[in-house]
Amino acid sequence: MAVSQSELSFARRMEGMTGNVIREILKLTQQPDVISFAGGLPSPDSFPESHIRRILEEIGGEFTSILQYATTEGYPPLREFLAAWVQGRGIEATPDQVLILTGSQQGIDLACKALLDPGDVVLVERPTYLTALQVFRMYQARAVAVPGDDEGIDPDALEKAIAEHRPKMLYAVPTFRNPSGETWSPERRRRIAQLTAAAGVVVVEDDPYGLLRYDGQPLPAVKAFDEAGNIIYLGSFSKIISPGLRVGYAVAREQLLRKLVIGKQTTDVHSSNLSQYIVNAFGRSPAFQSHLETICAQYRAKRDRMLAAMEAHFPAEARWTRPQGGLFTWVTLPETVSTTRLLERAVQQKVAFIPGTPFYTDGGGDHSMRLNFSNASFAQIDEGIARLGRTLKEALA
Repeated sequence: MAVSQSELSFARRMEGMTGNVIREILKLTQQPDVISFAGGLPSPDSFPESHIRRILEEIGGEFTSILQYATTEGYPPLREFLAAWVQGRGIEATPDQVLILTGSQQGIDLACKALLDPGDVVLVERPTYLTALQVFRMYQARAVAVPGDDEGIDPDALEKAIAEHRPKMLYAVPTFRNPSGETWSPERRRRIAQLTAAAGVVVVEDDPYGLLRYDGQPLPAVKAFDEAGNIIYLGSFSKIISPGLRVGYAVAREQLLRKLVIGKQTTDVHSSNLSQYIVNAFGRSPAFQSHLETICAQYRAKRDRMLAAMEAHFPAEARWTRPQGGLFTWVTLPETVSTTRLLERAVQQKVAFIPGTPFYTDGGGDHSMRLNFSNASFAQIDEGIARLGRTLKEALA
């Protein structure tokens, strides 16, 4: 006898879990005439298709081994490449301190698997990456937001939160934050590393956008100030090569990394050998640096186009960030405007965005929104921001 859907017994961790709000909103924007600033997608024009085709065509004697099972830690040449590469972020690491991930988001999941018990506290920025909040809920942890400003988390507020909540973990996106686009100052990075080390709090530093810098000078990672071995650094090739390859990486001291490896063994055994081979071959090629320069120029132009369009079309009451890099700008409106309700009206006008509420763990953000500028053309940016500006003005009238 078949069991009805209502009679199925799910794990308690699934209680209250809903789908990713971005994925749900993207379903609303599948019509070809909707201009979407909702996702975090890199531009298809940024994909190095010809280089990847050539790499695949030139695979030699390794092809058979690439098709076989491999070690969980990852393709050794890629781990060696990454250990040297992260020195550019001020991180000293050996290949044994690098784990290849199936997208850097897997690193958030593995860190939670290794560190969190039900009821444990994770400190987060306010606002923060909404999918990370979903992961924390899946592990039945409690996310507590720590206030800050455009230079990053407030160290005094962090010290107070550590004393009050005794967290296991701090999760942050210090460079070109998702969703707000802001970047922590060097002094904040150093101070947060010191405070968490003293308290024995593991920091998960998520850095998927760090190489997409359009203005200013590169900054050292928070992990560059890691003297206690309590920081896990997560990086990704999704935004700089291709999200479809699903290659990210974690850098951590051996004690932490070993726990991530054990967790990964129960998840997917190892990441795609073929994808790792492609990333390693392209990363070591002379074309890689010119590719990065090209996509940064593309995204800088799109960022500037969107900021200019907002200046021209948004109401005077609107405020927004001017990110030095990354993929997003963050808009703040008067508290009388609910962007959750505004989204429905905007979609009717054939333009979409992500409301601010899902990025908050404490119920805030309903008068804010995230806009992505990387995946739209100049014409779409001009028209979409004009449509959204009209919608905002109507809401404020």
